[in-house]
Amino acid sequence: MPDPNDLPELRIFSRSTIFFWWPVWLTGYILAAITYFWGETLSVSNGTNILVHPNTGLGITFIVVLSLIMMFTNVRLRGIYSVVGLLVIAFVTVLFAWLGWWDSIFRIIPQLTVYMNFGFYVTFSTLLLVIWALRFFFFDRLVFWRVRPGQLTEEHMIGGGEQSYDTRGMLFEQRANDFFRHTVGLGSADLLLITTGARKEEIDIPNVLFANQKIRTMQRLIAIKPEEALAKIQS
Repeated sequence: MPDPNDLPELRIFSRSTIFFWWPVWLTGYILAAITYFWGETLSVSNGTNILVHPNTGLGITFIVVLSLIMMFTNVRLRGIYSVVGLLVIAFVTVLFAWLGWWDSIFRIIPQLTVYMNFGFYVTFSTLLLVIWALRFFFFDRLVFWRVRPGQLTEEHMIGGGEQSYDTRGMLFEQRANDFFRHTVGLGSADLLLITTGARKEEIDIPNVLFANQKIRTMQRLIAIKPEEALAKIQS
């Protein structure tokens, strides 16, 4: 007899917003490399030598990347609004530069210089990378959705709890894309599953990577009847 566990399946993981922070630690490592190869060694009053790049643009770049990631991971602009938001930011940045306003803005705060040494970039980026990796490879996998022919199951790795739904008549849709998250998040999007029957429920699965591919696979699995899949395995 074929084992039902041998049925084709798809596992769907919901990613936390920390996943979208990978540009921060990547930028930190790039700036650390630039500082290491082209920086200058300075001595502070206690005799400690620190490695710093003389160009303040590195520090400002890191702050800008960090600020943008913080904003876009906490403010969702779906569909056309996300594209318009990015275009507005780019337009204002270029306009201020063309009018020469950035110099005036920077003069408002005396001594506006940003220097970050090699140790800061490496320490901050490594700590963030460790948190990112733990969340991505471990904590995000503790709860997942398993899609099989005729069945959708929400499973918990710790505690062993699970909840099953019949996929017959199930509706699912991909919410309007957040342009930033879809681009930075490897085609991520939010999925909405709507069950049918006496107990109708809406299952919201946020931040699913490669969402378009996942939806196509789900469509194929839902279209297969369990008995047909078992018969194929048996044959």
